[in-house]
This record gives sequence, C-alpha cells and structure tokens, in this order.
Amino acid sequence: MLELVKAGGWPMIPLLLLSAFALAIIVERFWALRRTAVLPPGLGQEVRVWAARGALDPAHIESLRNTAPLGALLAAALDVRNRPREEIRERVEDVGRHIAFRMERYLNALGTIAAAGPLLGLFGTVVGMIQMFLGVMDHGVGDVNQLAGGIGKALVCAAAGMVVAIPALMFHRHFRARIDGYIVQMEHEAIALMDAIDPRSRQTAQAAAQG
Repeated sequence: MLELVKAGGWPMIPLLLLSAFALAIIVERFWALRRTAVLPPGLGQEVRVWAARGALDPAHIESLRNTAPLGALLAAALDVRNRPREEIRERVEDVGRHIAFRMERYLNALGTIAAAGPLLGLFGTVVGMIQMFLGVMDHGVGDVNQLAGGIGKALVCAAAGMVVAIPALMFHRHFRARIDGYIVQMEHEAIALMDAIDPRSRQTAQAAAQG
C-alpha cells in the first residue's frame, strides 16, 4: 500500500486527506443517525398518552424537546397545542425543516468528496503523464518496460480517486435515504399527535367510549 502511495507522488496527499475526512464523516453520521437516537421506540405513543391525560407542563415539554429529533418535533406541536390545527401544522413543518437540516449535517461535504475524488485522481494522472513525457523528451524512449511502468504509476492516482469517491458516494446516498425515511416517520407521529390533541378528536373518542 505504501508503495502505491509513493508511486502516485504528491497528488496522493490531498486524496489521502479526503479519504480521512470521508471516513470521519461516515462514522459520525452512522452514530448520529442511529434509529434509537432519532426515533426512540415508543416515544410517540408515550407522548400521545401524556397529551390525552393533560399531563403536560413546560418542564415536561422541554425535557421531551431534548430527548431526540422526534421529541423536538412533538414538543413543537405541544407548544402550540391550544391553537388551531393549521397553526400547529405550520409550526411542525417549520421545526421539521430545521430538524432535517441538522440531520443532513456534513452530507454536503461527503457529496463534495465523492465528486472531487475522481477529479483529483485525474489531475494526479495528468501530472504523472506530463512528468513521464518530459522525461522521454529529455532522455528518449529508452526501455519500453520502463515506459509502461511510468504509465502504470501515473494511473495510481486515478485508481485512488475512485477508491475515495465510490464509498463516499454510496454512503452519501445511504444517509440521504435514511433521513428521508426518518422524516416520513416523524411526520406520521406528528399527525397522530395532532389528532390526539385536537378537541374534536377527543370528543369523538369520549363519545365512543361512553357509547
């Protein structure tokens, strides 16, 4: 491996730095986007029970807000629970956009690495080819095997760029898809909570229970 890095020359340095950044982002996003950290199991049902019982005070809501992104979204709905449903929906949508933005943290950087990797690899290849042909101009073609080896060394950077870019692109798409799935589930939980705190829904439920 070290031999390949040396063969690629100095253009390998930015590629190695990009690979380190990409690895750090991937590990951090895997940890931050764990399902249990974003959508704690049973939290939505628990909050709906609180709302139905009226066991909601500012300290309780603030504690909910700090639990997870889902808790922050549900807390936003509870902050304006006494307002019309349309106002509650607008608040949930506004807070949901902020939550989605926080969950997408560093993903633009990961996408940039996926796009820049092949370009840096191509740049390293071009630099290597230029150096090789300048050598040919100064000393002639010489040994064909040596010429082929020089071309191979020049292509090391191109291969390294793809090695950096392909995993970065795959994980970028993976995290985007995971976040989209989380957003859909959080919207579902928010709608269920709005139904639970809607006075008309509570009256209907009470009438059904008495009947």
